[in-house]
Amino acid sequence: MSKKTSPKRARAKQKRLSPDDRRKEFVAKATEFFSEEGFGGGTRDLARRLGVTQPLLYRYFPSKDDLIKEVYRTVYLEPLDTGWEKLLADRSRPIRDRLQEFYNAYTNVIFTRKWLRIYLYSGLKGLDINRWYVGVVRDKILTRIIRECRHEAGLPVQSKPTASELEMAWVFHSGIFYYGVRKYIYESPVLEDKEQMISDTLDVFLAGFERVYGAAVGLRRPPVKVVG
Repeated sequence: MSKKTSPKRARAKQKRLSPDDRRKEFVAKATEFFSEEGFGGGTRDLARRLGVTQPLLYRYFPSKDDLIKEVYRTVYLEPLDTGWEKLLADRSRPIRDRLQEFYNAYTNVIFTRKWLRIYLYSGLKGLDINRWYVGVVRDKILTRIIRECRHEAGLPVQSKPTASELEMAWVFHSGIFYYGVRKYIYESPVLEDKEQMISDTLDVFLAGFERVYGAAVGLRRPPVKVVG
C-alpha cells in the first residue's frame, strides 16, 4: 500500500522560489560547479548541472560571462566590504595591531578550498576575475598598507606607492596567500597556528620596510636611552 503525500508536504514541494532567491541559488550552485570543474563548457552543461533548463538560466544571466561576474561579486567583492579599509586607516592603533587583525579576518574569508580553486582556475583560464581582484588588492589593501607603514616610519607623504614599495608589499601579501594554497590546495604540512604565521610574517615585513625605505631617506628611529 503506497503512502499518500500529505497536503502540507505537497504544498512545500510545489513552493516556488522568488526571483531573488532563485538568482542566489543559481550563483551558489554555479560557484560550487566552477570550484570543482573550472570554467570550461557552455551554458547548456552548466544549466544541466544546476538542474534547470538553459532558457531559464538565460532569464537570469544572459551569458556565462554575466554569471561569472556575479560569482566574482559575491565570492570576491562582498566579503571585502567589511570595514577593512577603515580598520587599516585607524591611526589610533599601532600599525602592527591593525595588520594582525586585518590578515586574521582576511584569511578567514579566502582560506577555503572553494575560494582558492575558483581563483586559480580563473587564472589558468585567463579570465578577468584575477585581473579585477589583483586590482582591488593593490588599490584597496596594499596601497593603504604602504601608506600606513610610511606614516608609522615617519616617512614623507606621497600620492602613490613606488614600484619598489608595491613589490615588497606583494611579496609579503603573497606569502600569506600561498600558505592557504599549500594547506587547502596542495594539502601540504603547514604551521597549524595561522595567527602565529601571520604574526611572524608581519614582524619580518615591518622591520624590512622601515630598514629599506627609512634608510633610503636617512630616517631612523632614535636609539633607546638606557638609564643605569
